[in-house]
Amino acid sequence: MLLLPNVLVTFKADEDVKQPLLSALGGLGKVAFLSEIAPKDRGSELAEADVLISWNLERELQPSEFAMLSNVKLLQLLSAGADHTPFTRIPDTVTIAGNAGAYAEQMAEHILAMILAIYKNLIDRHNKLAEGVFDHTNENRLLAGSSCAILGLGGIGKATARLLRPFGVKILAINTSGRTDEQVDFVGTMKDLEYVLRLADVVLVTLPLTNSTRGLVGSRELDWMKNDATIVNVARGGLIDETALFQKLTHNPTFHAAIDTWWDEPFRDEKFHTNHPFLILPNVLGSPHNSGLVPGALTRAAVDAAENIKRFLNHEQTLGVAKRSDYT
Repeated sequence: MLLLPNVLVTFKADEDVKQPLLSALGGLGKVAFLSEIAPKDRGSELAEADVLISWNLERELQPSEFAMLSNVKLLQLLSAGADHTPFTRIPDTVTIAGNAGAYAEQMAEHILAMILAIYKNLIDRHNKLAEGVFDHTNENRLLAGSSCAILGLGGIGKATARLLRPFGVKILAINTSGRTDEQVDFVGTMKDLEYVLRLADVVLVTLPLTNSTRGLVGSRELDWMKNDATIVNVARGGLIDETALFQKLTHNPTFHAAIDTWWDEPFRDEKFHTNHPFLILPNVLGSPHNSGLVPGALTRAAVDAAENIKRFLNHEQTLGVAKRSDYT
């Protein structure tokens, strides 16, 4: 292990996150919080840091401060994804790790809720009741016997598969290796994308947003899907072509989309907006990128991040390590 490493937390941590994080990092050495450091001392703290724990580093540091990270060995993210990380501003010697699987269980529940809400047409039925229309003859869809293609069988994908299997849903998985210990009906690689999209009643997108996955689902891929299929995106908006999805939804009213992650969000672009009016469409169900947020979620994510730091310092397998070539 690195001798008494200096750990610097760059995001502003509330007490319910700070104390468990300090406890989890106990014995590692000095732990400091950048938000508590006087402006005149920020430079020296950054220069001495061996490990950074960050949420959105580009917002947490001033542009000139990136040059002070010469001693950093590990940048541990609180978020699962790394696509927002300013790789070109961070020395090549720094290992960058996402918080893999930290939000999987609650996100899987959110995914299941969105799928069931669409299959049971709950929002439309509620709105009609509010208008005084008691339409009890309109049929719902049965989830049992359907197939779900999971694009990205990581922590979120596996947790979702475990919730869907008791409903009698067949799981068709895509990952990088084409192998898994998870109980699935099919597993393949990206070369099998057309095969699983054509078979699926539900398509779940949980892949990281990288150079190779940006725009992965476009007009061609949407055309492969059934006209009454449902696509669920809890990963990143940029994985799906925004215009192509809007056209698919408007031209095929039986096709549905459940969207938790959007193309332009406050985390990246200050203001939420879409280039097409998705939310007026009756076959769209949206949520504000909150599928991973439940009471205590950030506390648990911080503790998971601390455990990953310990693995790194002990020269054990570090989870969620990002390949720079995937992002730069």
